[in-house]
Amino acid sequence: MTQDRVDMFVMTNQKYLPAEKIVFIKQKLAEADEDKFNLVSGVEFKDPTTILLVSIFLGSLGIDRFMLGDTGMGILKLLTLGLCGILTIIDWFSVQKKAKELNYNNLMMIL
Repeated sequence: MTQDRVDMFVMTNQKYLPAEKIVFIKQKLAEADEDKFNLVSGVEFKDPTTILLVSIFLGSLGIDRFMLGDTGMGILKLLTLGLCGILTIIDWFSVQKKAKELNYNNLMMIL
């Protein structure tokens, strides 16, 4: 894999991935062959900003957790209105990190 393609991929997708793991991602992409890079290029990342907005406006209904694939917590938030708002407020501060970690885990499963 050429360094230019790796840098281009990281530059276009760095807002979807944890900043502290970018160096490791670059290393893994540089070691990947062409077929894996094509698979990685087709991965759809969840946008942390969009999930934050959904969490702010629809967080008490658990929609943000459903978007992240956390169905159990989504149902809990839906039935309890975000544990009376407490879990909703906690998610406002943590949902972007959870989205980036989910994107990172999806990327590492391919690499």
